[in-house]
Amino acid sequence: MLSLIHNELLVITGRWRSYIGFIGISILMPLILWGFMYGGESLQSDYTRGFEGSFMIVGSIVNAFLATYIIMNALWIHIPFLITLAAGDAVAADGSNGIFRLTLIRPVSRLKILLSKLLASYIYSAGLVVFCAFWSLGIGSLVLGTGDLIVLDNGILVLNEGQAWIRMLLSFSLAIIVMCMVSTLCFMFSSMVNNGIGPIIGAMFLIIVGYIIIAIPLDFFTKIEPYVFVSYFNVWLDAFKDPIPWLLIGKKLSVLITYSLIFFGISAFVFLNKDIKS
Repeated sequence: MLSLIHNELLVITGRWRSYIGFIGISILMPLILWGFMYGGESLQSDYTRGFEGSFMIVGSIVNAFLATYIIMNALWIHIPFLITLAAGDAVAADGSNGIFRLTLIRPVSRLKILLSKLLASYIYSAGLVVFCAFWSLGIGSLVLGTGDLIVLDNGILVLNEGQAWIRMLLSFSLAIIVMCMVSTLCFMFSSMVNNGIGPIIGAMFLIIVGYIIIAIPLDFFTKIEPYVFVSYFNVWLDAFKDPIPWLLIGKKLSVLITYSLIFFGISAFVFLNKDIKS
């Protein structure tokens, strides 16, 4: 199984499309960090306007933790698209290239092949999130420094540096699970077709529709919102609540994992019954 996953990772790294997300982050992050470095005073003024009469602020609150928190809020809709660029080709590309006609003659079950492709997609998804964390937290710490993190969410939460590191680690871990679910969604569409563009469009279409449903305050949409998987994408934000709502996090993760299992189950059904010879 490990050899299969290794082979799939080699296939992913051999596709130019897999590097778009890493290249995009490498271009965008320095610009964002530069903006925080030279626009920190105006950001601090806007950020502290609501509570400057209640607290005495010493020094700057603009650091790598605050920058990462804001970046995650800003890029959360865009990261799933970068994830789908690799997951969309996971199965579809091999079908269009006729590779399955060669790989499936080996004494390896179709299910193992499919599972290895999914796990390789998960590794790619986790790698992209970790790469984003490397820029925002790693390079950001060198450029902006660290310190206390002030979170405004139905109140004011001040986390010292030690707590901020722990919350960031939890937040990015939750983000990886969310992105793996997005990868599974795109993977499901990839198992149905022989073109990598279709799965990307299909996955992003469902995600965008989900965002629209939770954004429009209609009674009908409110009733179906608990069944929309996009509603649980914000689980990473729960890492910055006090106290940490572990039960709520567990509920959201269980829903995301359930959807992932359903998507993979559909993928397996389609792939196991697919006529590779056609």
